Amino acid sequence: MKRTVVFAVLALAAGLMAGCSLKKGKADKKTAEMPSSGGVTISYACWDSAQAEKLRKVAADFEEANPGIKIDIQVSGWSNYWTGLEAAATGGSLPDTFWMHSNNIYYYASNGQLLDLTKYIKGSGDVDMADYPEGLVSIYSLNGKQYAVPKDYDTIALWYNKTLFDKAGLAYPDETWTWDTLKKAAKKLTKSDESQYGMCAGLHNQEGYYNFVYQAGGEIVTADNKSGYAEDATIKGIEEYFSFVKDGLSPQIYDDQARAQAIMNGQCAMGLFGSWNLSGFASNDFMKKNFNCAVLPAADNGTRATIFNGLGNAIAATTKHPDEAWKWIEYLSSEAGQKKQAELGIAISAYKGTADAWTKAYPDFNVKCYIDMLPYAHIRPYTHQTSIWEDKAYELLKGAYAGKEDVSTACKKTAQMMNEAVAAEQ
Repeated sequence: MKRTVVFAVLALAAGLMAGCSLKKGKADKKTAEMPSSGGVTISYACWDSAQAEKLRKVAADFEEANPGIKIDIQVSGWSNYWTGLEAAATGGSLPDTFWMHSNNIYYYASNGQLLDLTKYIKGSGDVDMADYPEGLVSIYSLNGKQYAVPKDYDTIALWYNKTLFDKAGLAYPDETWTWDTLKKAAKKLTKSDESQYGMCAGLHNQEGYYNFVYQAGGEIVTADNKSGYAEDATIKGIEEYFSFVKDGLSPQIYDDQARAQAIMNGQCAMGLFGSWNLSGFASNDFMKKNFNCAVLPAADNGTRATIFNGLGNAIAATTKHPDEAWKWIEYLSSEAGQKKQAELGIAISAYKGTADAWTKAYPDFNVKCYIDMLPYAHIRPYTHQTSIWEDKAYELLKGAYAGKEDVSTACKKTAQMMNEAVAAEQ
C-alpha cells in the first residue's frame, strides 16, 4: 500500500474487493511472462496483487525443487479476474492453474472447465482432504469429485481505532462484547456534527449484515436450498445492522473504497473487515499506529457467529501440462507449502496446524482473533449461481438500509427474488 492517504485508500479498497460479489469489468494486467528455458511454464492466475507478490517467493521455492517447471503468476483485479476468466473459458484458453471462489465453483465445474483432481489427490503423499476444514472441502467438490484444493480461509473481525477509544475513555472491544456493548460504544464515539461516527456499517454482506444474521440465529440459504431472508431471525439481524445508519451512528456507505476511506481518514471508529485485508493494513502506517482488531460481538443472547469462507486452487481441464500443474497445486496444498504461505502472511492457511504461523506475520495486530472465531463460524452462504441473487439482494435492500423502506418488507421482497433465482438454477 502506498504511504499517501489517497493511494492507501485505493489499495485498501482493492484488497477489500477480494471478498465481494461479482462486478463486471475488462481484463487487467498480468505479470511479466517467464520463458520456460526448455522446460514447462505453468500459469497461475489470482486477483490480489499483495498476495501475488508474496506468492512469487513461494513459487521460487517450488521452482528450485522442480527445475523443469516455471510458474507465471498472473494478477488482475477482482472484477476483471472473473470477466477475463469467463472469456478465457469460452475461448478454451484458461490459465493452467487459478484461484476459485464459492460463488463460481459450480459454474466452472459443471461446465467441464475444471480438471477433476480426485485421482491426483488419491495418489498424493502430501495432500489429504482430511487435513482441511470439511466445509471448505465441500465447497469445491461436485458429484463426488474434487475440483479444487482449499487454499486458505477467512473470517471477519471488528476493527477499532485505539486513538479514538482512548480519547473517549472507552475500554477496547473484547470477547465480552455484545450488540448492546457495541451500540453503546458507537453512540459515545459519534459526534453530533457528523464529523465522526462510531461505526462504519456499509451495505455489505460478507463484511457486514451476514454476520449479524447468523448471530441472530437466522440464515441466508436454508438446508433445503431456499432463501432465509424472510425468516424472523434473519430480519432481526439485518435490522440490528442497519440500525447503525438509522440511528445516525454510521454514514451510508455503498462501496468498498468508501468503506476504506471512512476508516482511514478517522471518520469512523469501528468497522467489520475480513482477514484478507491484513496485507494492506499491515503496510499502512495509519492503520498500524491507530488500529487493532477483536472477535465480533455476540448477539445480546450470547449467540456468536462470523462468516467463514476460503479460496481453492484449481486446474483448467484444458491445460496441456496436467501433471506439472498438479505438482504446483500439490506443493501449494502441502503442509510445507501452506506453512510457507502462512509465514509470509499471504492468508490464513487452510491446512490444519499451520494457521498459527500466519498470526506471527502480523505482530502489530491481534490477528489471532480471526482464528479464535473458527469454532462458531458459518460458511459463506452460496448456491449454484450465488452472484446472481447476491447482486440483486443489494439493490432490493438499499431502500431499507437508507431508512426509506421497512426492513421486513425489503427482506421479504429479497426472499421472493432469491427463491426465483435459485429455482432457475436447477
